[in-house]
Amino acid sequence: MGKRSGPDQRDLLRWYMDETGETEVDMHKVARWAILTKGWKVPEPVDPVDRLARQLSKEAREQTRYDASTGKPYRAYHAFSVPQGDRQLTLWIDIDGTAPRRKMHISLQQRREQMVGDGLQLSFDADHWNGTHPTEEPINIDLDLTEDVEWRKNAPEEDEKKTG
Repeated sequence: MGKRSGPDQRDLLRWYMDETGETEVDMHKVARWAILTKGWKVPEPVDPVDRLARQLSKEAREQTRYDASTGKPYRAYHAFSVPQGDRQLTLWIDIDGTAPRRKMHISLQQRREQMVGDGLQLSFDADHWNGTHPTEEPINIDLDLTEDVEWRKNAPEEDEKKTG
């Protein structure tokens, strides 16, 4: 560990901000600072198979196709998690071919749960900021996304905006 003395990794960002006075922080600068000035141990290299699997997952998550009837984009591959021993295994299915209804339903429900979790944390964060800044106008975040989703589903395509 060398010259490192201070908080654990969860508090490293606060330590950096306190020491440098910066309030808007680039994590690459924090990492260099931690390694070079605080003797922070560099993490073990990522297993090449794990790294490739993460890249493939990212590419699968981003791959879109277009509905023949509507012309609207949709995700080609969907992930769902299943327990495997003491960890979660993520499996991928093709929405057009191999995705049985039960697995597709699980995938969509798990994505919905992620959205609910994001919304919950967003509300906690807004509540905290509002509570610690009582003299400022509160920040109100509308968590009902129904209208936003419908608006975007029905918005003109980018190409139509440019030419129309």
